[in-house]
Amino acid sequence: MTTDVRTDLYPTRKTAEMVTPRQDPVVWCRPGAPGPIAVKDLQSFDHDGFLTVDQLITPDEVAEYHAELERLIADPAVRADERSIVEPNGQKVRSVFEVHRISELFARLVGDERVVGRARQILGSDVYVHQSRINVKPGFGASGFYWHSDFETWHAEDGLPHMRAVSVSIALTENHDTNGGLMIMPGSHRSFLGCAGETPQDNYKKSLRMQDAGTPSDDALTRLADRHGIKLFTGRAGSATWFDCNCMHGSGDNITPYPRSNVFIVFNSVENAAEEPFAAPARRPEFIGARDFTPVR
Repeated sequence: MTTDVRTDLYPTRKTAEMVTPRQDPVVWCRPGAPGPIAVKDLQSFDHDGFLTVDQLITPDEVAEYHAELERLIADPAVRADERSIVEPNGQKVRSVFEVHRISELFARLVGDERVVGRARQILGSDVYVHQSRINVKPGFGASGFYWHSDFETWHAEDGLPHMRAVSVSIALTENHDTNGGLMIMPGSHRSFLGCAGETPQDNYKKSLRMQDAGTPSDDALTRLADRHGIKLFTGRAGSATWFDCNCMHGSGDNITPYPRSNVFIVFNSVENAAEEPFAAPARRPEFIGARDFTPVR
């Protein structure tokens, strides 16, 4: 009797940090494949791991989506739901997950060709939503998100086998250089940093408020920053940043008076469906890591 053993291309949550060269493409579509992203922009995405769009949605759409965000975070039923995450040091809503399932408006945004069309082009296949959420960073003390690779978590705790997922952050408020904007280390997506330490049971309950397991060491982050530099993203409401699942990224606290809110959507290839976790005792809930692999239409 033989037992199938999975090949783990990206070991993590071991006794020590370890770096593994990327084993997967960054851009999966065939050369010349049609899509909304120009060839030069695809090349830039392949090289840097990210792509910005100055205006993905119109000002009128921004107002509509922002009003929906405000409605959701003010709704007591939404706030009481496990999909809502509050600030670690307060009671303000930090994130609401699975917004494409609890809001018809955000569901339409997910299926908008300006959005899903870019995901299909980058990933070279049909896609499904692995995760969606709204992030809320009100002024005067909203906490940041520490440096991490999303894929490290999605591989370890959700079971994504390959780096074939892409995220888009769509700004619903202006992103200043002072209000806790997204930072990425350009080119960091080319190497996988496996983190030290085991995954605790129900780690998501803590990590969604403050990351611990899957956090790189200061030494590793310093080496990455020295090698790749750090890019801070600014832009008006309606702009968007697409970034590869393995980019090292994070954001600082927002101590300014100016809020920073965005809608965040993760598309995964239907050919990269989640398996069992590679480095966690159990799957995370479906509102964080989807198990419905139905393609977005």
